[in-house]
Amino acid sequence: MNEPFNLPIIYQGEEQEFKARFERWGYTHRIAVLIGDVTLTFEPDEEAGYRALATQPVDTHLLSIVAEKLAKLSESN
Repeated sequence: MNEPFNLPIIYQGEEQEFKARFERWGYTHRIAVLIGDVTLTFEPDEEAGYRALATQPVDTHLLSIVAEKLAKLSESN
């Protein structure tokens, strides 16, 4: 069930596409997103959105755009 998919977003006025994959995590899930050469993990939060678990500095605006896109995708499923 860890099928990769492409995650298209608009960032700084440009359309970009990041590789992502859904990962089962106990009774919940996480989504790993490859941004540049760094894989970031997003997990569901208490408000039906996603939060990033970042171990390296990444533009917080980019993280929020990716999290919003993931939340929209989960609403449509």
